[in-house]
Amino acid sequence: MLMLLSDLALGWRSLGRSLTFTLAAGLMIAVGIGSTAVMLAVLNAVILRPLPYKDPGQLLVAYGDLPARSRLGTPFSYESFFDISQGGKDVFTGMSAFYTGRMVILGKDDTWEQLTFGAAVPDFFRTVGASFALGRDFIETDIQSEPGAAGETLVRKNHAVILSYEFWRRRYGSDPNVLGRSLDGRPSSRERIAGVLAPGFELLFSPADQVELRPDVWFAYRPRYNNANRNGMGLRVVARLKPEVSVEQASAAVELSASRIRQEFPNYQAGGFRVRLAPLQEALVREVKPTVWALTGSVVFLLLIACANVLNLLLVRSSLRAREMAVRSAIGAGLWPLLRLSLAEGLILTSGGAAGGILLAYLGLRQLILIAPASLPRIDTVALDPLVLAATVFVALAAAVVFALAPVLAGLRANVMQVLRGNSRTAGLSGGGAVRDGVVVLEVALCFALLIGSALMLRSFVALQRIHPGFDARGLLTFELMSRPDALPGNRATKARQLEERLRAIPGVARVGAVRQLPLTGGFTGIRWGQQDAVSDPSKLYSADWQTVRPGYFQTMGTKLIDGRDFTEADNDPSRNLVVVDEYLAAKLAPKGSAVGMRFLTRVRSLELEWVEIAGVVEHQRVNSLAEPSREQIYFTDGFLGYGSANRWVLRTTGDPMALTAAARAAVKSVDPKLLFTEVQPMEALVTRAQASTRFALTLITAFTAIAVVLVTVGLYGVLSTVVRQRTPEIGVRMALGATPVSIQRMVVAYALRLSALGVVLGAFAAFGLARFMTAMLVDVTTTDPWTYAAVAILFVWIAALSAWLPAQRAAAINPVIALRGE
Repeated sequence: MLMLLSDLALGWRSLGRSLTFTLAAGLMIAVGIGSTAVMLAVLNAVILRPLPYKDPGQLLVAYGDLPARSRLGTPFSYESFFDISQGGKDVFTGMSAFYTGRMVILGKDDTWEQLTFGAAVPDFFRTVGASFALGRDFIETDIQSEPGAAGETLVRKNHAVILSYEFWRRRYGSDPNVLGRSLDGRPSSRERIAGVLAPGFELLFSPADQVELRPDVWFAYRPRYNNANRNGMGLRVVARLKPEVSVEQASAAVELSASRIRQEFPNYQAGGFRVRLAPLQEALVREVKPTVWALTGSVVFLLLIACANVLNLLLVRSSLRAREMAVRSAIGAGLWPLLRLSLAEGLILTSGGAAGGILLAYLGLRQLILIAPASLPRIDTVALDPLVLAATVFVALAAAVVFALAPVLAGLRANVMQVLRGNSRTAGLSGGGAVRDGVVVLEVALCFALLIGSALMLRSFVALQRIHPGFDARGLLTFELMSRPDALPGNRATKARQLEERLRAIPGVARVGAVRQLPLTGGFTGIRWGQQDAVSDPSKLYSADWQTVRPGYFQTMGTKLIDGRDFTEADNDPSRNLVVVDEYLAAKLAPKGSAVGMRFLTRVRSLELEWVEIAGVVEHQRVNSLAEPSREQIYFTDGFLGYGSANRWVLRTTGDPMALTAAARAAVKSVDPKLLFTEVQPMEALVTRAQASTRFALTLITAFTAIAVVLVTVGLYGVLSTVVRQRTPEIGVRMALGATPVSIQRMVVAYALRLSALGVVLGAFAAFGLARFMTAMLVDVTTTDPWTYAAVAILFVWIAALSAWLPAQRAAAINPVIALRGE
């Protein structure tokens, strides 16, 4: 122990005498380890950490795929869920289903409050293994019905409600006597609280599944099996495997059920219906996994560059201390004492660097959470937990060992007598050149790969900026109006017209429109459409996204009318079977002519197909993401479905849209004070959100790349400076024999370019490996785009030239007389 303390004290004094070296090396270690700690924290929270359910490895999520119609990952109808669950009894201990949404209830002070809700098959919480803080789970009697009054349909016996723990605390103040009370506080309300979930219960499903993360309240889902109707596909399905059953065996079992469904229903047969099972954790991170792994690979490259730079500094320092080490060896110091001293210095360097790195990681994580996209699962749980800190310490210790061994091993190759006889200024520098060059080539290769990744992401982001989403987001204010079914008494159409007039009268409002669901929000459900042959052959039906809009919506959004006409107020009537379609569907119906006036069949108001006529054709709106166009689209009037479904309002303004929020709220309250005015945001915020994943990846990989470029520039400069010092006598001889300063400069720059060129060649192969993880992140550019590789290679020529400029200037300024006298 005393020997260790002595070595640490000696190492501390030695590093203190080289303060510039110590600070530079410590900063590089801090940057490398800090970046590594950040990505380890993200990797752990998003991908590696088990889900907070009982035996999460046994949980599967089921998706209904219709590959022939390019529909993947769809939810299920209750009928399909029931058939599949019956067929899976031998492989699952439980299979359940749920859906989520938003609702309003009467809150405190007689104001309306928006809630998120879930509706679940009674065994859902038992399937996922949720626990309760109060009360009970759903039971079968919660979905049983009994005859109602004369002329009424069956009514449910019980209306049990389960609360989330957080909602129970927020709304009821953690009152333990809440069980049995009505949800909204009204004695006449049927919904009665049966239980409270344990803290922290979440629905950790893929963001593409459009599931509310933390529903405030849960209702028991009351199924009505109707074998003729499998169009209401809204249920997400989760299953728990039996311990001895594999995913492959379970997939084979549910495929039998899927095949029976295909045989019975031509629609499903034509779509190629199949059931796809995936582990819940794998499904959760399916979309973000390539991004996280690509960023993790980038950080690994950055860490290696930082370590390589520190290693080069240590090799140079070891060369300068060669005479000191030779003297120690000459007076009897063995390998172990020299290694202990080097290890002590390595531990001091990495300990200080690791401490600084953890501080940088703490600060970096706070910023990362702010810029992270909402699609990154569990990003709010990212932290420097014990596991991440342990991994960081392991990385630091590994670096310390490498930093300790490299200088000692390099020193072993030196001849003690030669070092003692040689010139003190250059003898130490004369060795280790090949190792230093190799380290620089490695740095250049890794940095080149990072630059390629950054350039590809930049090109993708620029491509996203150029994509036209099918509307003009500038100057648009959007908000949602929510109400209970009884909150709009009287004529909904009249109320909507009144509201439109009040909103249009607001100074600064140019146009007003409304839609069922705003573009770029995802989660759009499909409807069937077809032509005459679909009446006798349902397999001829196709899928399209659908919307209900109020007249004026397209003009308000700035969506271009390509053919025909827009809806008018006269069209906003249930009896007018007029639709507007997008350019994609029009091209399918009339590839060489106009689709206006054509009729086709669709099914949206009932199970029966009905004819609709095309009044106009508009440009395609991107409804799920900017990167990918969605299916063809059909637009109905709000009145077609009985009014009220188009409850997302859009205002085209002449100034700052958010400045009109108060006026819009006042206009809504003047028409109906019971309407809940919510989800207020400019349309540009949705466009920004659609770019969030690309912007997030671009920001991080660009930050890592910028640091790497600085480190490589410094590393290349350091090697060139060492080479100039090492070759000072040679340069003196060259100049004495007639070499010009320009030729000396060219020699140094050429040396830098040779190292960089070799690094670029090796880096191209590393870039191929890194870019493989980035395929899903790129837009309108391939991972092997030659222009990107060429541009980055040219950039590296400039980086190498910049790094070589000062050492080349110094070499050209060498006085040959002084250089030769030194020898």
